[in-house]
Amino acid sequence: MSLLEVSTARHRRQFLELPARIYRNHPNWISPIDNDIEAAFDPRRNPNFQHGTATRWVLTDAQGSAIGRIAAFVNELTAHADTTLATGGIGFFECINDQAAANQLFSIAQEWLMARGMEAMDGPINFGERDRFWGLLVSGFTEPNYGMFYHPPYYQQLFEHYGFQVYFKQYTCHREVAEPLHPSFARTAERYAQEEPDYTFAHSAGRSADQMARDFHHVYNLAWANHSGINPMTLDKAHQLVRQMRPVMDTRLLWFAYHEGEPVAFFVSLPELNQIFKHVGPRLNLGGKIRFVWEKWRYERRQPRKMFGVIFGVVPAHQGKGVESAMLVHAQEALVAAGYTEIEMNWIGDFNPRMLALTRAIGARISKTHVTYRKLFDPTRRFERSAIIR
Repeated sequence: MSLLEVSTARHRRQFLELPARIYRNHPNWISPIDNDIEAAFDPRRNPNFQHGTATRWVLTDAQGSAIGRIAAFVNELTAHADTTLATGGIGFFECINDQAAANQLFSIAQEWLMARGMEAMDGPINFGERDRFWGLLVSGFTEPNYGMFYHPPYYQQLFEHYGFQVYFKQYTCHREVAEPLHPSFARTAERYAQEEPDYTFAHSAGRSADQMARDFHHVYNLAWANHSGINPMTLDKAHQLVRQMRPVMDTRLLWFAYHEGEPVAFFVSLPELNQIFKHVGPRLNLGGKIRFVWEKWRYERRQPRKMFGVIFGVVPAHQGKGVESAMLVHAQEALVAAGYTEIEMNWIGDFNPRMLALTRAIGARISKTHVTYRKLFDPTRRFERSAIIR
């Protein structure tokens, strides 16, 4: 077996095409978009290169065919979130069912990270935000949502036999959109309607892209940016996210709660794009873009129709008041009217018991489990799981 650092067009093609070989007997696998993968390694498109670095490798057999791949990265903005442990990342791992091959991939990544002062590595993660390409699928081997990897069950053994330990679990929760909410939600919404006129609830249909970005930016930074491993978002970044979502956005899925006109909570969802991309393929060249437009048109006119929750948050000053309950009551009516039949809510960490309690309260059930592992380079050091959000 030979390890090759990805540096040529041929290496990049091997890196991108390997999953089709790994998953040829997995009918639920949906290929990620090549452009999304390549963007993670392009300094012109990935702003994390401004304060970090990344590289990737392919592992080939004696015939020169790719049998494994991995990437490693250091992001200086997050590497020292734990002030006692410099932590890098590995991701985009794919490998045949061979522990020796997997060990070669993990070892080259570990050596590269150690040479850059890291004392541990988390993986599989992304060289970027947590909203995509993050975690190893260990339960619920159904079709993946857009931006999330599908993995074969044997990957768990490859990681754990190398010495990775569970740092945290992240759940995907599913519910039928029209399934009734607990009666307490309706009572809360009625209370707000009668007693709290300063609160309003609305989706983003009719709002400008600038206002959507400003509302999202405001709630995100107050509700999420203080969590470990999550950085504050600039307004420019919020505008960029809205521009990226516009081609696939359904503004009826972007819900906000306002207090005296100021955004205090959000529930942001998108159409589940893999239900479109699975008919398109991984290459968004001209033919792929034309096919995408056609498949998107078909998707918008068929049922069942799936959406996925991207992010949910409440500004701390308004938590514990039932704002989220009232917002979800208003949202449910609009989502049913818009023709959506099921929702999967991505990325609910086991370190966030309040969010897990809310998903249970709305009748959502865990449908998939991903694991973010951590490997300590010093085996004598005490391992600690991710801290619980209180």
